[in-house]
Amino acid sequence: MDFATADLVDEFESELTGCSTQFRSYGGRSRFAGPIETVRCLEDNALVKRVLATPGEGRVLVVDGAGSLRRALMGDVIAASAVAQGWAGVVINGAVRDVRALAGLDLGVKALGSNPCKSRKEGKGETGVTVSFGDAAFHPGAWLYSDEDGIVLASRALL
Repeated sequence: MDFATADLVDEFESELTGCSTQFRSYGGRSRFAGPIETVRCLEDNALVKRVLATPGEGRVLVVDGAGSLRRALMGDVIAASAVAQGWAGVVINGAVRDVRALAGLDLGVKALGSNPCKSRKEGKGETGVTVSFGDAAFHPGAWLYSDEDGIVLASRALL
């Protein structure tokens, strides 16, 4: 999918919400878009792993890890599973690990930072709920567009 978020804002500004969080890009795809699926968890990636092991069908997983950088919510093994399952990208309000390996995967990955410490595996959290950060609400089924300039959200597919 070829787009620029700045161009989307120019054409569809009244339909878009921007995310003000300044993420770092870690994946092999710098631009990605798709319908949103969500996980809310804190330093526990069991739900992230479970969701990304299901057919992605071009979706984007948005993970609200409450901005914690103490433990990584995704590494190379889970990200490779996401690629195999057809996910377009993952946005994590938290940390990732295995940064070098993530860069080689055909997956959009944005996160606040990195940390080599692995997460807990207790399965605590929620899926399929609206999560909010960066002055934006991420609703399951809405559309996320991400590129080098940032992230914008729309209630429908724009392209």
